Amino acid sequence: MNKRRLASTVFGILLSLAATGSWADRDGDDRRESIEPYAIGLWGDLPYSDVQALVGVPNLIADMNRHELAFTVHDGDLKAGNGTPGSVTPTTCSDALYVQALGFFNDLRAPAMLTPGDNDWTDCDRPSNGGFSSRERLDHERSVFFSTPYSLGKHRLRQEVQTAPLCLGVNGAMPCVENRRWTFGGVTYVTLNVQGSCNNLCDTAPDPAEWAARNQANIAWLRESFRFAAARQSAAVMIIAQANPGWDATDGTRAPLRDPKSLAQTDGGPDGFQAYLIALREEVIAFRRPVAYVHGDSHYHRVDKPLLDNQGRRLENFTRVETFGDNQANGTNDANWLKVTVDPRSREVFAYQAQIVPANRTAVPAP
Repeated sequence: MNKRRLASTVFGILLSLAATGSWADRDGDDRRESIEPYAIGLWGDLPYSDVQALVGVPNLIADMNRHELAFTVHDGDLKAGNGTPGSVTPTTCSDALYVQALGFFNDLRAPAMLTPGDNDWTDCDRPSNGGFSSRERLDHERSVFFSTPYSLGKHRLRQEVQTAPLCLGVNGAMPCVENRRWTFGGVTYVTLNVQGSCNNLCDTAPDPAEWAARNQANIAWLRESFRFAAARQSAAVMIIAQANPGWDATDGTRAPLRDPKSLAQTDGGPDGFQAYLIALREEVIAFRRPVAYVHGDSHYHRVDKPLLDNQGRRLENFTRVETFGDNQANGTNDANWLKVTVDPRSREVFAYQAQIVPANRTAVPAP
């Protein structure tokens, strides 16, 4: 092989590695800015039962590991909202729950990211979950999953971390180290600690002080991340959080009802999201390029465009993406994931394909 052909072959291999994320350990900031398409995996609200922890999630992880993924993100809820009496896997907020989850994430071949869910901290004060302090359980999650600037998974990717002491823990102000940002293939990704259960303003032991601090931290990280993406000329932004905050007045069965113009909650419940949603809308409009907002919480997979401006016009560059979640009637079914193909050269950047894990099909077995 002549030198020119050898150089061309080596360059092709290196470009392929960059596009597939195989360099994630070395360069989490991805300053190569590869323009080649790549794929990521999204999942969350799992496991909710013994059968999901023992069968459904292992099947899901094995399925994701069969794909070439740049990274994966779990959008929160490591368990069901209440503990299950007699379960053989952890279903309360005991330390064993987070050990189990850590094992799941580190079984993933690609870098594995996550954001906390209400079932694994804000709801831990319920008697059925062990009656823990919510702040203490969030502090514990921070120590288990977010103690370094790297992702989890067999391959690791470095992330930027919100280091300002803006959140509240058991002992007062502390950094919101779960809020993270990374760039891959010309796209900026952001995680934010935004929770179901009214964002910690309702349920067993509401904590308005914790909410106020974290809400301001989330808004600050959101705005900073959009400034970062604009300065970097990112092709798109993807935000991953847990809560379905509600976007309009159409779906009270799965989220709070909300005036789509003012973004104020209209169903009389505590509103832990309005200021955050207004900030999000402002940033989406200013950014102009595609923005994907990924969440779980309401257990209904969908891809739609529910965000309007204050005149009632749909924001064309905004897409809400809800991952699969537990459907108790189906057992292991809904232990599925979403594959997103990311092409920074394309107009919409993100393309979505549901991945129904064949081994987890219940109502209709795989052919």
